Amino acid sequence: MRFLSVLLGLMFVVKVISAQSLTIVEKDKATSIRGLSVVNNQVAWVSGSKGHVGISTNGGQTWAWQQVPGFEQSDFRDVEAFSATEAIIMSSGTPAVILKTTDAGKSWKACYRNEDKAYFLDGIDFYDAKHGLIMGDPINGKFLLLETQNGGETWQEVSTAPAAIKEEAAFAASGTSIIINKATRQAIMVTGGPVSRLLISRDLKTWNKQTLPIAQGLNSKGSFSVAQGGGNTVIVGGNYVQNKKVDSVACYSDGKQATSGFKLAKQMPGGFQSGVVYLNKATFLATGTSGTNLSLDGGQGWKLIDSASFNVCQKARQGNLIILAGDKGRIAIFKYQ
Repeated sequence: MRFLSVLLGLMFVVKVISAQSLTIVEKDKATSIRGLSVVNNQVAWVSGSKGHVGISTNGGQTWAWQQVPGFEQSDFRDVEAFSATEAIIMSSGTPAVILKTTDAGKSWKACYRNEDKAYFLDGIDFYDAKHGLIMGDPINGKFLLLETQNGGETWQEVSTAPAAIKEEAAFAASGTSIIINKATRQAIMVTGGPVSRLLISRDLKTWNKQTLPIAQGLNSKGSFSVAQGGGNTVIVGGNYVQNKKVDSVACYSDGKQATSGFKLAKQMPGGFQSGVVYLNKATFLATGTSGTNLSLDGGQGWKLIDSASFNVCQKARQGNLIILAGDKGRIAIFKYQ
């Protein structure tokens, strides 16, 4: 009976894993895409290097592109979109800038600009339409946190951002080193370098800090992305320099508040992963330059489903559209049953 149960379980996993497809819809564009925001089943935005921004209003099938005038050399590592016309983009590197459009990119307003080379922005997320955060690498021993309470029109530094360990930083590989749990109103950040940590706060004053079992000890190692859903927290990363290494690239916790401790995945993804997203039930999708992986059990076990390189994956906030994006303007739609 036990053998039969295990066999049926394996058959179910194989059936679900096989009932999926990843279709390339865009490629050969002179930009490395790391910012991705999927609003609903029709609207999605991407942002990337050389000032590129792309918008789709037909479920990712076709894309309208532009290079933001005056920012053709900027590396827009993250985008937060609210509709087909309104979005915020963030550049990493110097100058650190935050731009906003309300007319689908016909015009952009500079809402923040900092010429200090110490400022390196990593990712954006919003609690709601008005209140959002941007995470940046540490300055003077503390992580940079920029906060807006007016939909991104203005940004202020959070004085109570968490302290950083020497040489600890975050990764701007997919814009998901910071996420907001909208149900619990928690800001959740992951880090890397000499240590890999999870930092959580509800009030941006008191921070719960946990060391993670993800690969660490070098500037190229650490936790790159975090996702929550179905009572699970899943974190992925590894070593982007050795992207085929599978050692310690994913961990999970089944504690709803992510305070019950993290365990390494029992079956690792097929290498370095820079982005992870919750799909439904206990299903998570992760991607990176080593390929794309699917977990059906809350991050405990992973199956490589595609070997193509991507940087980021996201699911529609309202709907079921799932998009992946990466280097050379590559964009794909993921479907599964």
